[in-house]
Amino acid sequence: MGLFLCNKHYPQPFLCFLIFLIFKVVSVSGATFTFTNKCDYTVWPGIYGKPELGTTGFELTKATTRTFQAPTGWSGRFWGRTGCQFDSTGHGTCSTADCGSGEIPCNGATASPPATLAEFTLGTGSMDFYDVSLVDGYNLPMMVTTSGGTGSCEVTGCSSDLNLKCPSELKVEGGGACNSACGAFGKPEYCCNGAFSNPDTCHPSVYSQMFKTACPKAYSYAYDDASSTFTCSGADYSITFCPTSSSSLKSAADSSTNNTKGTGLGSGSRGGSEQSELTNDAWMAYMATASGGSTMVSLLVVVVGFMFSICGCFVFPS
Repeated sequence: MGLFLCNKHYPQPFLCFLIFLIFKVVSVSGATFTFTNKCDYTVWPGIYGKPELGTTGFELTKATTRTFQAPTGWSGRFWGRTGCQFDSTGHGTCSTADCGSGEIPCNGATASPPATLAEFTLGTGSMDFYDVSLVDGYNLPMMVTTSGGTGSCEVTGCSSDLNLKCPSELKVEGGGACNSACGAFGKPEYCCNGAFSNPDTCHPSVYSQMFKTACPKAYSYAYDDASSTFTCSGADYSITFCPTSSSSLKSAADSSTNNTKGTGLGSGSRGGSEQSELTNDAWMAYMATASGGSTMVSLLVVVVGFMFSICGCFVFPS
């Protein structure tokens, strides 16, 4: 609970109560996630986590953006489904990363491999942990960038089109995704289970090394923690499908280290070093949804100051 005090000479207790509610909303805010689709096709993002967010899956057409707010303590994953066919009632399936719900929302189900995954745990010891994982294979390029946080807050992801480089023995029929070695062969040495269930016995395979070379900051196998898990505090996050292929992950990461409010896009398989940012996309998404991290807090400060001048209240948030 929070404590709110009002001057008895002011006759607006309802406004004081509104201030109290506003501070309670701020106190439970975790992070804003902004999804942007830069692919030349529609992507259907899937969401799996606890507690459930406003939706567990939705359609994201080409060149569009959508945002969600997640509370502190939320833990889960995002991915992009492709080649989906849904009828007028919203029922259907997807060619890659299908969650098996038979609907656009995934309803508590996660992606069927192979799937590129973005994984988050918010607010563990005031720090967020995040990564992009190819442990379950790959189906489309994905990049995670941060905005407004403190700490290392590095860019991570995989902007290379691994479907073009996928070895024949890992290719999914139709070419829309690339299996991990575990998914293709099911052997313990690839899956890091059985006698290989610890980092001393499970080592990178030639296949995971191929993934790592193409996408140095993404998880390539189960124990790839040291170079693939990142932290940030108080940030909002942008998840971009098919980030600009000519962007440089290294230059973007350097930029985010020097400017914690900046965002960048990652390395591409087709060369070049043009840096791109999602700041404008995230800002437009904020304007459309009226939810946006530190900007929201600034707005609340103005509102609270105005209301205090009217009703003479002060709020002590819990």
